[in-house]
Amino acid sequence: MKKHTTLLLAGILAAGTALAGNPDRAGSAGAGQLLINPWAASNGLAGINMASVKGLESTFNNVAGLAFVNRNELTFSNSMYMSGTGISINSVGFATKVGDSGVLGLDVSSMSFGDIPITTEDLPEGGIGSFSPAFSRLGVSYAREFSNSIYGGLTMRIVSESISNVRASGVCFDAGIRYVTGENDKLRFGIALRNVGAPMRYAGDGLTVTATPQGADEGLTVFQRSEKYELPSLVNIGLAVDVVSNDNNTVTINGQFVSNSFTKDQLGASVEANLGDRLVLRGGYLWEQGLLNAAQDVSTAYTGPAGGIGLNLPAGSDAVLNLDYSYRTTSPFNGTHTLGVKIAI
Repeated sequence: MKKHTTLLLAGILAAGTALAGNPDRAGSAGAGQLLINPWAASNGLAGINMASVKGLESTFNNVAGLAFVNRNELTFSNSMYMSGTGISINSVGFATKVGDSGVLGLDVSSMSFGDIPITTEDLPEGGIGSFSPAFSRLGVSYAREFSNSIYGGLTMRIVSESISNVRASGVCFDAGIRYVTGENDKLRFGIALRNVGAPMRYAGDGLTVTATPQGADEGLTVFQRSEKYELPSLVNIGLAVDVVSNDNNTVTINGQFVSNSFTKDQLGASVEANLGDRLVLRGGYLWEQGLLNAAQDVSTAYTGPAGGIGLNLPAGSDAVLNLDYSYRTTSPFNGTHTLGVKIAI
């Protein structure tokens, strides 16, 4: 076990020495919703569980974990994103076995921003109506067990964003691999490539301008084209080790390195304790350069630790009901709260 723990720490430190990222490109990518984790359990670990996550939640940070589904799984979640902003995220997903070693998953997430007043230079207080942005994503995933130690998966995701009378849509892909080794599979390694796709572009009537030139009898309508924007692609590399594993309790330590194409690289660690197969406690912290220095700019709203709790309850002869809650510290605003329900039949 000491050997496994040392390997985990060495991997984290090695990744830390390579921290670079692309902070100069921060803000130049679009479709930021692809970077928001909608699921409750993994949010309690600050999203730092890509080497150990199993089931439908793995479609966010390493789809290879979907291959561990051994029964039908239905998952719901609701997030109060950065509480105080009025933004909520609702998600639902379903996963089922396909053949002897394959698993098929489907998940949908929708972001609601509420009603935003329309303002103009002449009417800065509004009073002329409102608009409601709508962001959504639909993912179809497939994962399978290639051997007793190698698992892999692929996700195709459709992304849609609408702001008033302009909208954009696109398609991106995720791919992930997990390698499992050690006594009782206590050591896991994972790598995942996320959000790879063609650039997106907004279009619609909101980009047209109608005006009547001086001296002209008729107005002219000009159709404008918006600039394309790239998707926020990244690479996740993670390690996980069970430091405690017996019939009653399991304690897993996760380490993760995130190589971002459009912002700073990130490094984090988390701990998940499964106590008596009924109670689960979670905690994690995701760090980037400058996060602890108030004088430096940061590229994330998640500026502090994350934590969560879960309950695993029997729901009939074969069914299991999982209830999860997580909290992630944010600055500004009052943190992100996420509630999740999973039913395995």
